[in-house]
This record gives sequence, C-alpha cells and structure tokens, in this order.
Amino acid sequence: MQIGIDNFVSSVVEYDTGREIDGRTRIGHLLEEVEVADRSGVDVYGIGEHHRPEFYDSAPTVLLAAAAARTRDIRLTSAVSVLSADDPVRLHQQFATIDLISNGRAEMVVGRGSFTEAFPLFGLELADYDSLFAAKLDLLLRIRENPASVTWSGPHRPALRGQGVYPKPVQGAIPMWLGVGGSPESFVRAGRLGLPLMVAIIGGEPRRFRPLIDLYREAGSRSGFTPEQLPVGIHAPGLVADTDDAAVAAAYPGWADLFGRIGRERGFGAPGRAEFDAMAGPHGAMFVGSPDTVAEKIARVSDDLGGLARLTVQMTNTKLPHDAMLRGIELLGGSVKPAVAQLMGATTPAANPSATDRA
Repeated sequence: MQIGIDNFVSSVVEYDTGREIDGRTRIGHLLEEVEVADRSGVDVYGIGEHHRPEFYDSAPTVLLAAAAARTRDIRLTSAVSVLSADDPVRLHQQFATIDLISNGRAEMVVGRGSFTEAFPLFGLELADYDSLFAAKLDLLLRIRENPASVTWSGPHRPALRGQGVYPKPVQGAIPMWLGVGGSPESFVRAGRLGLPLMVAIIGGEPRRFRPLIDLYREAGSRSGFTPEQLPVGIHAPGLVADTDDAAVAAAYPGWADLFGRIGRERGFGAPGRAEFDAMAGPHGAMFVGSPDTVAEKIARVSDDLGGLARLTVQMTNTKLPHDAMLRGIELLGGSVKPAVAQLMGATTPAANPSATDRA
C-alpha cells in the first residue's frame, strides 16, 4: 500500500498568539513540507484546489510544479482537480509539464470538489453540474489515449478535430484516479471506465463505504477489467505525533476551527470534542495518533474495504504549528509506512497502482 499526504494549503493561525501566517510564509512552509515528505519516504503528495479565502491552493499545478523542482522520488498529484470548472486541454498540458519537470512523477485525481465557488467564478452554471463533469472527463480521457491527434465533440466546449495537445509527458499517459464522494453513480462510472478510485472519507465510519467499493469493482469486472486494474485508495483527515495524546492535542483545535466554519456556512451545528473523539477512535474516519495507532488503523480499514492500494492523509490544519506538521510528516513516512507494510505482510513498497489504468 502506498502512503501519502494531501494538503489543502489552508491559512494557518498561530494557536498561541492568534496571528495569521502570511501567504508568502505559508507557501514556503508547504514546499518545505513536500521536501520533508520526499526525504521521509512518503509515496505521494497531493495538493487540493479551492477558490476560497481560507485556502492558498487555487492554482495547484503551479504549486506542484514548484514541488517537482525540489523533490526527487515522491509522486505528485492533485487532490482533486475540479474538472467541471477546468479545461481538459489546459489541465493535461499543465500535468504533462509537471511530468517533465519531475521526470515522470505526475498524477491526477479528478473530481467535482466539495465546494461550488468555482462555478460562478468561471462563468459556469450549477445546473450543468453533472453534464459538465461527464463531458470534460470524456475529453480528458480522449486526450490521454492519443494526445497527438484529438477528435472530440460535445457540450460546453468547441470541438477538436485532430489537433495535438502538447507537451508529451514522460510517462506516456499520466496516471489518473477518479475522486468520488458518496454517489453510487460515481463509483459505477469509475469501474465502467477502468479508472483507479480515490474515495474521500471525511466523516462517519470508513467501513460503510464497502458496498460502494464493491459496486465499483463489480462494474469494472463487468467491463472487462482485472482486479489489478481497479485499485482503490482513500483520502481521509489525520495527523501523526509521537504519542496518541500529543496527536489529539495538536489536531483538535484546527479541526474544530475548520469544521466549525464549514458547519456554520452550511447550516449545521459546529462539531465538538465528542464528535472528534468518535472520528479519531478505532472505527472513525480520522487517522490521528502515534505511529503504531495510525498504522494499525490503516491496516484494519484496508481489510474492512477489501484491500487498499493507497491511503492519503489530509493533514490540513488551521492551527497546527509548522514544526508539528513536519514531525507528523517524518513519522508518517519513517514509522507509519514501514509498520503498515509489516502488518500487511509486505516487504517492499507497492508498485504504482495507477500504472495499470487506461494508459
């Protein structure tokens, strides 16, 4: 199993002083975090995409390109690219360029995102939510299959009649995962297309997603894909520290702040410590604790979901000190990853599961 990190590059307020870290410093911290992840043996680093004042990730491909120039081994991906609000031609060009900078380490996770600000920002109608994604996914897959000559027509964009989309990536076809939430149709679509599946689990119990993941695997099998061509990953919040108590103490303030704001915005009550403790507990969605605690939970969740190829821990935290983030990254790569491999009976890192998709 690959172990990774996802980062939404949220604004950070110093817990002790209440001072917000400025954007230049925050981006500098992000790039240092990716470098530490690379040195620590973390397999993959993802950067999200949001168009909101509390995040600095509105241009994720720029951040990934900067990270590519400063790292050697770690794979670099979106988490997720909001495909509905992007142009597939430009998106492929940007990731092909990142692939060249990184010498073949670029990936994409494409999805619809959990916020809707991008739609009015780019002149799109929310009423077209489903058709935008379907059409743009179809075009992006067509580009991946044969970027030298793309013929495509559909809604929301002028047709392509044999044009080339350049540059050519190092990998030939950029590995691409389909990011999904809780819609059965999305799971079936990923299986029918034979695309690796990345499931965002931000609440509840991960094992409740097993029926949907089984649906994905069944759809893929019916479409002629082998189990090896249908890897499953999950994206979930978490934080690693030297002890369980230290991890909880570091993670809770930022978690309460971020989800409290989102809750007020969406009209439900702010979550409290009881909800956090349930999510951080043995069956909850958050991977918070010491290396042993987190590794044991990863292995258990993988078993509950029928086997995972990748887990990316979403470590965004609005009140986490930078040194605590760096320590968490070191522990994730240096302690959690080998412990998971031992628990699951693996002696070497898993091969890149996305290399067997539609390329």
